[in-house]
Amino acid sequence: MNSCKCLLLLVLSLAAPLSDAAPRIERWQTTAGARVFFVENHALPIVDIQVDFAAGTAYENEAQAGVAALTRELLELGVAGMDETQIASRMADVGAQLSGEVDRDRASLVLRTLSMADKRTVALDLLRAMLSTPQFEAAVFEREKARSVAALKEALTRPETLASRALWSAMYAAHPYGRQTTVESVAALERANVLAFHAAHYTAPRATLAIVGDLSRAQAEAVAEDLTAALPASPGMTTIAVPELPSSSEQRIAHPALQAHLLLGLPALKRGDPDFFPLLVGNYTLGGGGFVSRLMKAVRDQRGMAYSVHSYFQPLAQLGPFQIGLQTKKEQAQDALKLTREVLASFLAQGPSKEELLAAKQNLIGSFPLRLDSNSEILGSVAVIGFYGLPLDYLDRYPDNIEKVTLADIKAAFARRVRPAHLVTVIVAGD
Repeated sequence: MNSCKCLLLLVLSLAAPLSDAAPRIERWQTTAGARVFFVENHALPIVDIQVDFAAGTAYENEAQAGVAALTRELLELGVAGMDETQIASRMADVGAQLSGEVDRDRASLVLRTLSMADKRTVALDLLRAMLSTPQFEAAVFEREKARSVAALKEALTRPETLASRALWSAMYAAHPYGRQTTVESVAALERANVLAFHAAHYTAPRATLAIVGDLSRAQAEAVAEDLTAALPASPGMTTIAVPELPSSSEQRIAHPALQAHLLLGLPALKRGDPDFFPLLVGNYTLGGGGFVSRLMKAVRDQRGMAYSVHSYFQPLAQLGPFQIGLQTKKEQAQDALKLTREVLASFLAQGPSKEELLAAKQNLIGSFPLRLDSNSEILGSVAVIGFYGLPLDYLDRYPDNIEKVTLADIKAAFARRVRPAHLVTVIVAGD
């Protein structure tokens, strides 16, 4: 292990929790038009940067499903003057770490680097090159496309993959959130498709930078300008369509697995919706609170039908899903489904008890500082705030917004957002 890697690991191992107070977020826009959100923190000699583009799978052409993920993957596999091996070697030399992902709304590049100027400069130069001069070499494109096809074929043998894909398709039908990558769609992709997707979506007006760590405001401004100066100034942001709510349905998919995978869901919540906090607090009691949740008590503790059962809301730029999921023996899938629906119906009718409401608030407020106890945790929150246009004091007000939720708020929010008439069900491997 080289000295830079050792230093980074040592710094992380000695990291002390940050203040319980929410971080101060500063906001500005670069000359090129990218939005920047910055938290200055000198507790550790580390800088974390996340660059998000409005380039998720919802922006794909239907005939080119898979192009968003392939484009993001190729960004770090070759830049002007350097191939992927040279990039990886340079990153390792300075102890920098690069990661990223694609979801339905965003394509992300995440860099962690030591803040010392000699190390930071090398890492930032590499990130800038990935943003401004990715090469999309033909041979690398063909190799990564083949890998994507192989990975997808393997994933499609797993019941959990089949269940998730079927649920999203049922929830969103023809909406972009329901679009599924197929072996055929990936295999048909051409390098020109990647080039066109990159040109259309990796632009400054579609970019959001979150920067957290050991920089001054002036240094952060210089970093943001340097990273985005070469990004195209257009095209700008586009809006994802509002999904229509589906009709209630039930789909069964045969599979040789011994365990049946059950998923229930519907489009429910977008980022910034005032129903978020009542739904968050209420869902802790329903299925988000682990062993104290009603679903866990009824399905696991009282009936022994599943090792685990959960529910959650996933807010997106447009209505993201509410979902319930569990696994159970094939022969008791129908009974487990019936019980799950009964627990949900009871919760919709009654909401949490006073005791459950108090416990939910105490847990959510008490655990909130743990979401801000490191640069990387703060980075994730700041990136969400920036990309989705949430208030800059969102983290400051988070505990108060939870505390003021009432039983009436929860019942009203669930009545608006979780209507059984629109709830779709998928069972994979059920009898």
